[in-house]
Amino acid sequence: MQIFSRIIMASSMIVCIALSQVQTLYAQNKSIKMTNPLLQKSTLQYQAPPFNLIKDEHFKPAFEYGLKIHDEEIEKIANNPAQPTFQNTVLALETSGLDLTRATGVFYNLTGSNTNPTLQAIEEEYAPIFSAHNDKIYLNSKIYNRIKALDVATLKGEDKKLTEYYLQQFELAGANLSPADKEKMKKINEELASLSTLYSNKLLIARKNGAVLFDNANDLAGLSIDEMASAQAQAKEAGQEGKYLIGLLNTTQQPLLPSLTNRATREKIFKASWNRAERNDEGDTREVLEKMARLRLQKAQLMGKKSFAEWRLQDQMAQKLEAAMDLLSKIAKPAVAKAQEEAKAIQDLIDVQNGRFKLEPWDWDFYSEQVRKAKYDLDESQIKPYFEITNVLEKGVFFAAKQMYGITFKERKDLPVYHPDVVVYEVFDNDGTSIAIYYLDFYTRDNKNGGAWMNNFVSQSHYLKQKPVIVNVYNFAKPINGNPSLVSFDDVTTMFHEFGHTLHGLFANQNYVSLSGTSVPRDYVEFPSQINEHAALDPTVLKNYALHYQTKEVIPQALIDKIKKAETFNKGYQLTELLAASTLDMAWHSVEQESDFKPTLAFENEALQKYGLLVNEVPTRYHTPYFAHIWSGGYSAGYYAYTWSKTLDYNAFDWMEANGGMTRANCEHFRKYILSVGNSVDLNKAFKDFIGHDMQIEPYLRNSGLSEK
Repeated sequence: MQIFSRIIMASSMIVCIALSQVQTLYAQNKSIKMTNPLLQKSTLQYQAPPFNLIKDEHFKPAFEYGLKIHDEEIEKIANNPAQPTFQNTVLALETSGLDLTRATGVFYNLTGSNTNPTLQAIEEEYAPIFSAHNDKIYLNSKIYNRIKALDVATLKGEDKKLTEYYLQQFELAGANLSPADKEKMKKINEELASLSTLYSNKLLIARKNGAVLFDNANDLAGLSIDEMASAQAQAKEAGQEGKYLIGLLNTTQQPLLPSLTNRATREKIFKASWNRAERNDEGDTREVLEKMARLRLQKAQLMGKKSFAEWRLQDQMAQKLEAAMDLLSKIAKPAVAKAQEEAKAIQDLIDVQNGRFKLEPWDWDFYSEQVRKAKYDLDESQIKPYFEITNVLEKGVFFAAKQMYGITFKERKDLPVYHPDVVVYEVFDNDGTSIAIYYLDFYTRDNKNGGAWMNNFVSQSHYLKQKPVIVNVYNFAKPINGNPSLVSFDDVTTMFHEFGHTLHGLFANQNYVSLSGTSVPRDYVEFPSQINEHAALDPTVLKNYALHYQTKEVIPQALIDKIKKAETFNKGYQLTELLAASTLDMAWHSVEQESDFKPTLAFENEALQKYGLLVNEVPTRYHTPYFAHIWSGGYSAGYYAYTWSKTLDYNAFDWMEANGGMTRANCEHFRKYILSVGNSVDLNKAFKDFIGHDMQIEPYLRNSGLSEK
């Protein structure tokens, strides 16, 4: 309208030309919106993405259109001549940019799970553009002042919470900065966005290039027939028919190491994993992450904070760096002591077998399996045949959800998917009401990020009349030649964990997307996922899904007893590698002087040594160069969240156990106070309302086997 006002004051000829241009632009925009599936509300159930219509070439036009429309909406809010109200400021901000949100939601899910060079190029191109766009909003003094002008005390419920949320987000972003400092902040944010995307793309290359090729089947002695067939298939796909290719997962340790009898092979795979992103090639991430660490410190100090961690934790449950580090340190000492006991037991076994070598990281999983067998008469080969992936999903994860919350699932083969491996389900609540669409992407691909995660294609919102459309992504080995896909118990736990995130999204019951479902602090979001892990060992649930893939026999009670008895086996190792990664994250992000940064490998060693976590036999779960969580995954100064959330989990599970276990009544109580509230209430109060007291560390130590039960 401002452009049009200036036009009508000009000569009539100019007016005609300008009007013609406006009409042409309007027609072009209308054409783009009508022909681009990303710019239209999907007509599929709950606006599930029309993957059959979406093509790579749709993304850039959708981004350009979405950015333009969102800019116009933001300008309208900022320059509204009316007095600020919740409706014309906060609500208008919350409901702006819907076209852009729809397009980016699909895009970033695809770049994580099914990327290609075209999508990667677009991602790199738009990372700084989206960063600048975000700054245009959150560094906008006019909008910030409008929000500040609101009388929050007169607002209620989610309206009040949403206003407080936006006020905090603007302040954390730097809305209070001087104009000169805002310009500095914009440059830092743009560079960080570009570097984060570059890091992610480099790491994908590193993971792919790090795969280990073997000519001789004897090198892989100990692997099952299916595992050998999978390695052959991967080699064939890579143009190395007749050989064997072992791909890397995102963690330091690799899942085949417990089975491989050839020590040289184990060492080769371990070192390929450890060195994957520091080989002075196109997948080397060190220079990128070192720049990011410095820029993050500059950003925090521009905001008046001593370190990035101090700035980052302000809106988390921990709130302060000291609180997070205090929790980690209280667990680290007994965890390392337990790991050292475990290492001695393994070394003793090696010596008894006349191994004549010192225990190294690539030996741990192989020999710890033997220790477990000797101590508990239990090893992975006994367990794995009972965990066929479809049974674990449908008779385990889904069955548990029905037992605990009454929800049911129906496969939807009519809905399009982004890859043939993806399956889709419709989810129904306990009264039979349809509540969500759920996508599942099980198998590893070389164009998929490592790890496992949950995400939304569509987030729940009563105001927008949206029901959740959710995806769980995994990296399990794809079965070959029609063979069943058998998974480890760790994989089973991962499936229940990620579905815990899904439950958090499914049961969202908020008016606004920004407060909905998993839109909670990092150190709280892992709480619902971790408590759902306990369902994997619930006796009723376990006996329903743990069926031998050949005989269909239910897992024997004697084997269940062994699994439970061995629950804290190897816990020292598991906690030490986790705490090492968490502490490493905090070390990078608690630096207060740029001169204190050192080259990546030296910095890592010094940090772990400082906190007593440099244990040769127990490598950190993520070595700095491939620690994607903190360099591109949103967990910068936040990996401690897994430990903080686990502490919440153990407190909550103690309450459940004291009140009869994971019964329907207890789980409905959990749904009411935790799963359904999103970020619409005070989460510390919600937790206390659920169990009757604040979080305590003792349940963590006891349940982890670090203190007496």
